Amino acid sequence: MMIRRRKTREISIGSVGVGGASGISIQSMTNIPTRDVAANVRQISELAECGCEIVRLAVTSLEDVKFLAAIGDVLRAQKIKIPLVADVHFSPIIAMHCLKVADKVRINAGNFSDKILGSQRFSDEEFTAGKRKLQEKLKSFFTLAKNENKPVRVGINYGSLAPRMVYKFENSDAAMWESAKECLEAADEVQFDSIVLSFKASDVQKMVTVNRFACSQMDKIGWNYPIHLGVTESGSGDYARTKSAAGIGVLLFDGIGDTIRVSLAEDPAKEIEVAKNILQACGIRRFSVELIACPSCGRTSFNIQAVLAEIKRAISEENTGKNLKIAVMGCVVNGLREAGNADFAIVGSSNGTLSIYQGNHCLLRNIPEMEICEKFLKILKNA
Repeated sequence: MMIRRRKTREISIGSVGVGGASGISIQSMTNIPTRDVAANVRQISELAECGCEIVRLAVTSLEDVKFLAAIGDVLRAQKIKIPLVADVHFSPIIAMHCLKVADKVRINAGNFSDKILGSQRFSDEEFTAGKRKLQEKLKSFFTLAKNENKPVRVGINYGSLAPRMVYKFENSDAAMWESAKECLEAADEVQFDSIVLSFKASDVQKMVTVNRFACSQMDKIGWNYPIHLGVTESGSGDYARTKSAAGIGVLLFDGIGDTIRVSLAEDPAKEIEVAKNILQACGIRRFSVELIACPSCGRTSFNIQAVLAEIKRAISEENTGKNLKIAVMGCVVNGLREAGNADFAIVGSSNGTLSIYQGNHCLLRNIPEMEICEKFLKILKNA
């Protein structure tokens, strides 16, 4: 099944296109204070090497803006061409300065102008005044972004909505959407359209419903901004990976999403592998060999786990078969028909031997388990 992506405008983030006909890109974020230039350069280099295409850094002060510029200078000197995104909260002044040194600036709609603390009750007049104050600051910021030819990500998070939004709409999809809408209206007024949007939550169901709702609202208006996807604060380990795959994957199959980040409380490089796996599992991008295998049952007459592990290790060491789908199937019952149209399949038989197929054509039969890896690799090399 081909995924029909929602039509969005293409935004250039440095040399990387997001939206439009561009592929779905992979992002991550450093977890080192930006003032540590050398450590950030090392981490960004590692991220770029393992397939990260856009990287974000926290910028918490005007001094950090200088460090961000220095990081960019060192990376360019090392010929590492990865776009740098400045992540700014609370300070329009810092965000404006970042436009001169970053490839993109990410702001949070909930705290760009509104104060997080304070009164939890708002009259209509106070709500309108807050909106007006936000939009005036945004128009100045968007005007400068337009002059600097720099894109902006407007982030809307359930955990950091403006108090007036929560008071009026509660913690709802409508609150998230109205927060974004205020920003987009300000951008329209100054004719700035280089915007990427993100609607994030740590709850998978909320993350999915708000993205669907926001995209439906934009489609009605005629706004076609690209969408950045992620389940924020997903945690660590297997459960965090499952949450991210569930939320991001569902939306990708809806055709929503132009760039993704898997947020893990781990080494940022670990995020890239998970993101790649999600995109490959959804059939969107291919990064490595696709290995499928049946879970085995009482009909399986060979050690399928051992054979699968040996094939996986050998393919990785030989760096072969990247664009292939390879199946290891336990028996003739769930053999070729359930191999998912694999390019090659290893299929067990009732007597404990194995056969190798290319498509539906049998290449070799009655191979002992101990010889299967060697014979299969020889076939792959000659394919």
